[in-house]
Amino acid sequence: QVQLAESGGGLVQAGGSLRLSCAASGRTFSSYAMGWFRQAPGKEREFVATITWSGGNTNYADSVKGRFTISRDNAKNTVYLQMNSLKPEDTAVYYCAASTFGIATMQNQFGSWGQGTQVTVSS
Repeated sequence: QVQLAESGGGLVQAGGSLRLSCAASGRTFSSYAMGWFRQAPGKEREFVATITWSGGNTNYADSVKGRFTISRDNAKNTVYLQMNSLKPEDTAVYYCAASTFGIATMQNQFGSWGQGTQVTVSS
């Protein structure tokens, strides 16, 4: 398993940007597909974005497509989520997760999870 720690959350006004980072421990980070999920108050956790081990393929939820970008730096054992044009409905706790599946978008495909970082977007 890989240990994950998110950072970069905070309070931002609508239309603003944030970049989340997820640092992973372990020497096998580059073998994992990585994903970002989020959970808003009173709602179930939902898929946001995923990236394959090489970074060659990405997938996004329709709600963030064109605004968010997932990327990774395998040399730094880190995955990022650049969030632009933020909306109040993006307010949630954001989690990164690691998967041994080549391509993964379902929560049950991810075996390792971070503790989450709060993102709050004010209107």
